[in-house]
Amino acid sequence: MSLFSIFGGGNAPAYPTDTIVAPDGTEVTFTFFKHASLSIRFGERYIYTDPVHQYAEYARLPKADLVLVTHSHYDHLDRAAIDDITTRNSLIICDKTSAEALEGECVAMTPSTVAEPFAGVRIEAVAAYNTTEGHTDFHPAAREDCGYVITLGGGLRIYIAGDTEPTPEMAALRDIDVAFLPVNQPYTMTVDQAAEAVKTLRPRIFYPYHYGEVDEKTDIERLKRELRDVTDVRVFPME
Repeated sequence: MSLFSIFGGGNAPAYPTDTIVAPDGTEVTFTFFKHASLSIRFGERYIYTDPVHQYAEYARLPKADLVLVTHSHYDHLDRAAIDDITTRNSLIICDKTSAEALEGECVAMTPSTVAEPFAGVRIEAVAAYNTTEGHTDFHPAAREDCGYVITLGGGLRIYIAGDTEPTPEMAALRDIDVAFLPVNQPYTMTVDQAAEAVKTLRPRIFYPYHYGEVDEKTDIERLKRELRDVTDVRVFPME
């Protein structure tokens, strides 16, 4: 775990980071801002997920090659943050309701579709929704919110789940190397659901994200214990 900025410059904002190596030898660095806001740097490219301007100083960060938006809730879609992080050369990929909010200024994906925004990068949209009775209005399946599987670096597969509970679509995913799963009940997964999802996906690395920010505290320590013999659980502050 690193607690310095990956972005350079003495006045650059500092956020926690973690770096792994892709199959082709490229370093891939994850930066953890807050809640569901992340960045992925590989080579000279930057991908930002669900940028929200209260979670990071986006105007002071490197510009995005690609922005991924999972759904249109205020804690995931923020036009001001997108404006701060993009240029005319940036590509924005989003779900269909976010596309409506952005007035079409993005590439809209629906679950099970695939995009290749630039050479060596593949994006698969995965359905993201609630399944628990009484919770399905939080993220209805019919709205077609998206998680994304990002394949880069010669085959590294990174799953950004978005706001979801375990679903058949998630269980069908294969060869996931890195998984970011949300753990903030009642809106997404409980600790038990997250543990079961990880046992199904079997990623090499699991990062809990989108936890905290609600009255019911996420028991991250119990989650780590549950998965101690299953995968490498890496926890970074996201509250």
